[in-house]
Amino acid sequence: MPTNAKPDVEALLKPLKIGRLTMANRFVMAPLTRCRANTDHVPTADMVKYYSDRASMGLILTEATQIQKGYSTFGFEAGIYGPEQIAGWRKVTDAVHAKGGLIYCQIHNGGRATVPCNVTEGLKVIAPSAIAIEGHDSPALFAVDGKKQHYPVPAALTKSEIAEYVQLYATAAHNAMAAGFDGVEVHGANGYLIDQFLKTSSNKRTDEYGGSIENRCRFLFEVVDAVVAAVGHERTALRISPLNSFNAQSDEDPEALTKYICRELNSRKLAFLDVMRGDFFSPARGADKWARETYEGVLFTGMGFEIEEAAQTVASGEAEAVVFGVKALANPDLVARAIAGAELNTPVVATFYTHDMVGYNDYPTLAAR
Repeated sequence: MPTNAKPDVEALLKPLKIGRLTMANRFVMAPLTRCRANTDHVPTADMVKYYSDRASMGLILTEATQIQKGYSTFGFEAGIYGPEQIAGWRKVTDAVHAKGGLIYCQIHNGGRATVPCNVTEGLKVIAPSAIAIEGHDSPALFAVDGKKQHYPVPAALTKSEIAEYVQLYATAAHNAMAAGFDGVEVHGANGYLIDQFLKTSSNKRTDEYGGSIENRCRFLFEVVDAVVAAVGHERTALRISPLNSFNAQSDEDPEALTKYICRELNSRKLAFLDVMRGDFFSPARGADKWARETYEGVLFTGMGFEIEEAAQTVASGEAEAVVFGVKALANPDLVARAIAGAELNTPVVATFYTHDMVGYNDYPTLAAR
């Protein structure tokens, strides 16, 4: 740990073991959609720089990375389903490792949150139930044709299709290992496919995948267990967002849902559980507290943390590490700035999901001043 660190960040600078690996510090880079892959969903040279510039974070979690060819939740979203995508990500992981960093691939499918024009002709937007996202359209920046559009009513998955998706996650995890990743984070958050099974607002099934908490969590644990079988429990992690209403999500009892997931995970001994503590659109907070009461493993939390609050959270044992999103996006050298007590760059929100390099690799570091 640096001897010149400010006392109010020292807790974040201690090493942390996740699985068989050791993070150099407790700063975690959140999985952030940036829409900068090429049209074949292959990571680019600019993405190599973007991720490797942030290798001083204790762990990098990649942007949500598509498990299925022919689908793209976001325009210019990276995939992990074929040789080209694997080779592209290998350049990223090699660059991060060359700087001493660790990097996990977040594997996902958008389900009903997939922009319809992003789906290859002949394929269909799917979900646990035939319920469309209502209340907002998909942003134009998420569409490959650049047009704002309604989310369609998805096709409800059959049981045989559910089994196929479980295997897609396992294959994606295997591919991530081939690409040199240190592990995978299963994306069970923010209104995408797995979260759609978890939440009562989007899952109205009457079979063994719907109804009770146990049934709504069945797909999640089939995916987790398949990923563990593919890459090992020490390289597998999970992200959930029990309180987040993004993509028109809600649940009748998010506390019970959180605690059930945590109890079931305790026997699975994953590398870590990543719990988003609140909601993008309201002051609701507390999912991390529910998890801490129940989960016995390494717990990450995030959503709107200031650095000092994050350090206090780790020092008190409320979580083992804190996940930073916008701060990591706008500050490639976030750890160095925290140690120095330096001012942080201001993020340029308008460039978060654009497709050129403005607002991507042009945030200055302290060393560049």
